[in-house]
Amino acid sequence: MTDLYPVRRALLSVSDKTGLIELGQALAARGVELISTGGTAGALRNAGLEVRDVSEVTGFPEMMDGRVKTLHPMVHGGLLALRDDPSHQAAMDTHLIAPIDLLVVNLYPFEETVAKGADYATCIENIDIGGPAMIRAASKNHAFVNVVVDVADYDALLAELDANDGQTSYGFRQKLALTAYSRTAAYDAAVSAWMAEALEQPAPRRRAFAGTLAQTLRYGENPHQSAAFYTDGSNRPGVATAVQHQGKELSYNNINDTDAAFELVAEFAPEDTAACAIIKHANPCGVAKGATLLEAYKSAFDCDRTSAFGGIVALNKPLDAETAQEITGIFTEVVIAPGASDAAKEIFAKKKNLRLLTTDGLPDVMAGMKTFRQVSGGVLVQDKDNGFVGMDDLKVVTKLAPTEEQMRDLLFAWKVAKHVKSNAIVYVRDQATVGVGAGQMSRVDSALIAAKKAERMAEALGLAEPLTIGSAVASDAFFPFPDGLLEAAAAGATCVIQPGGSMRDDEVIAAADEAGLAMVFTGMRHFRH
Repeated sequence: MTDLYPVRRALLSVSDKTGLIELGQALAARGVELISTGGTAGALRNAGLEVRDVSEVTGFPEMMDGRVKTLHPMVHGGLLALRDDPSHQAAMDTHLIAPIDLLVVNLYPFEETVAKGADYATCIENIDIGGPAMIRAASKNHAFVNVVVDVADYDALLAELDANDGQTSYGFRQKLALTAYSRTAAYDAAVSAWMAEALEQPAPRRRAFAGTLAQTLRYGENPHQSAAFYTDGSNRPGVATAVQHQGKELSYNNINDTDAAFELVAEFAPEDTAACAIIKHANPCGVAKGATLLEAYKSAFDCDRTSAFGGIVALNKPLDAETAQEITGIFTEVVIAPGASDAAKEIFAKKKNLRLLTTDGLPDVMAGMKTFRQVSGGVLVQDKDNGFVGMDDLKVVTKLAPTEEQMRDLLFAWKVAKHVKSNAIVYVRDQATVGVGAGQMSRVDSALIAAKKAERMAEALGLAEPLTIGSAVASDAFFPFPDGLLEAAAAGATCVIQPGGSMRDDEVIAAADEAGLAMVFTGMRHFRH
């Protein structure tokens, strides 16, 4: 099989017309015959280029509102014919089918249509049929045919033609085919995911996943693991859509931790108060509200200054100069916020290794979406944990009821516990975490670790007693025995929020009453593995 094949005839049919005229002009200048459809043909003609309509090639007009135009043997025969097969060549000669050496297609904007919230009928009309059919045909026949589905590949195509005197190499065509198959797969995945949601089918028989490469990463969780970052097109505010203003590329762990930090800080509405979350290894080491971002950052930092070193800082309001100056007091990997002042950017510019990311807003923590986790031989799919508990949802189960101030701290602790790896214990005082126990096999150990951290911070801050004294404590799941609850009481907690639902709830409630604790049940748990 000859490696190099010339490009003499091209079919162009694009929804996104970015770069179309320049591409058409470059191909025409190289002697390539242009065939096109509808609006694409019109755009090329308006630029002064000679174009044949597909309807002229097929002998049939475009019909049914453009639904039927390229689905024809004159098109697919030209794409699928094996150039080195005599029987294929004979069929082409018999039926007057001319080869198509280059297909340039990008598809109807289905994903964009869905993202705009279009109705069902409009989304259906934006499902491309002829485009994917041609792409798959050209991709299958990449031994001879070039298929370009991304505007980003136009320059590479022209460079390849220049390098090979109007021809393309087999390796180049292979890469184009890979990109093309990936595009049709992603397109079909978007359609099937949308239909599953539209038809309220949480567990369709088959589920497809797709993403677009955002960047290749230096490595994964560890240097011996290769990795890449893909976006899903949802445009949810966060690390995937943020603008990076400075610093080196984000690593795999940076991206994971930054996402965790921003999703957590979004729990606190900026119109209510400023908030800050500091994350280390996907777990919060400090979360706080404040009258200002500076106050919130300082309170969050004072929860666990040791763990905050080299951490991720997320803010729920645009970064200001005062807060930026304070953050630069220690080494911080990433700061993410819904905006930043010019003065704050100037301060951060002096810290070359500090990454600053800004977004257009905060993610909607109540929005419904799916989360995915790979396991050996499969993928686990579930709804994102967007469970919400308000004051009216809490059930007081002890003789002593929490005060209004305690209720505020309990709800704050509950929001944080949702973002802490199980088993999670979170101590809160005055709308700031003062101890976080995460990811332990025993809830008792989580309570002990969080209390011990608070003791160490009290020593570092020169306090007379740890801030867990008089605190509210949250447990992400029920206490199966009184022991974990009693450890929290021993640490100085005065009130507790937990889901309830244990077969030993009565024992736990009795232990809380005996210890003089106020306790509320949420009826909802927040396991996070």
